[in-house]
Amino acid sequence: MGQITLKQVTKSFGDVQVIPPLDLTIGDGEFTVFVGPSGCGKSTLLRLIAGLEDITTGHIEIDGKDATDLVPAKRGLAMVFQSYALYPHMSVRKNIAFPLRMAKMDQAEIDKKVEGAAAVLNLTDYLDRRPGQLSGGQRQRVAIGRAIVREPSAFLFDEPLSNLDAALRVGMRLEISELHKRLATTMVYVTHDQVEAMTMADKIVVLQAGVIEQVGSPLELYRTPRNVFVAGFIGSPSMNFVNGTITVKDGKKTLVSKSGLELPMPETDLAEGREVTYGIRPEHITVGDNGVPLNVVVVEPTGSETQIFAKSGEDLVDALVKDRIMATPGSEVKFVINPDDVHLFDGKTGDRLSS
Repeated sequence: MGQITLKQVTKSFGDVQVIPPLDLTIGDGEFTVFVGPSGCGKSTLLRLIAGLEDITTGHIEIDGKDATDLVPAKRGLAMVFQSYALYPHMSVRKNIAFPLRMAKMDQAEIDKKVEGAAAVLNLTDYLDRRPGQLSGGQRQRVAIGRAIVREPSAFLFDEPLSNLDAALRVGMRLEISELHKRLATTMVYVTHDQVEAMTMADKIVVLQAGVIEQVGSPLELYRTPRNVFVAGFIGSPSMNFVNGTITVKDGKKTLVSKSGLELPMPETDLAEGREVTYGIRPEHITVGDNGVPLNVVVVEPTGSETQIFAKSGEDLVDALVKDRIMATPGSEVKFVINPDDVHLFDGKTGDRLSS
């Protein structure tokens, strides 16, 4: 079991409330990712669950039992930190075994658990080395191994990959996802990297200033973001936004921005004159003769794709095209937008509008 429930949980530091009243349920066996910009409260929320910070008001339940006042060691959770937190003078074997030795477990049982965790994490050949003799990815696996041997009801990961280079991050992402499938244990994972969130999570919790903006599956958040914040944070590259007014031209509704950029509208009951924020993802834009004319600002070819930044007046639009496009700064490009791919948000509140 590993269900975690937060009921009207708040956290204040002095007079500053960093987590307003918050409700959240993390299901047994789920891989839940907290994502958001720096300072949004995601690590604080994880530490509240772990018991490393005291909540100000509210309740935390773990497997249906009130854990609000329990010390961390009594919550049945295991935390993996960003900094690894390994003992440099100890071998890998002793680092993994440390929490079991503190619990005064029988040595034969300790050896069995350590070797089992090492086999799962491909660390068997490194058990007698010290952390300084390992790569960053191997050290992170040791930290995970130390958590595994405790057989917790849930794992808590606090930005565990942020110290690794790009290639190692991809590899460790796969390893943690595979580990979740093998162990079938609840995992709560904090990251500011929305690519990690999209590729690893069963459920994503998007936070801003301590407030949950949206909870859902990766595809749910990608396809139907609740507001401009979620739409801009989920997806890479970020969604394009153009502020404008709905105008009827030649019997068709069109968005016209303050700079005069005209963009095709989806089928909508929204009235002419309504101010909206128009959203389109870069990967949903193509280049063609019947598109919207803009002036190329920057071209970023990556081999299989070409990212083109183009402007019309003050409006900047980014397209990610699945071909090599020979565009040059200063030239004209025509962006083709399928109205079915457009997202509409209220121009004042930023909330999603029904098309």
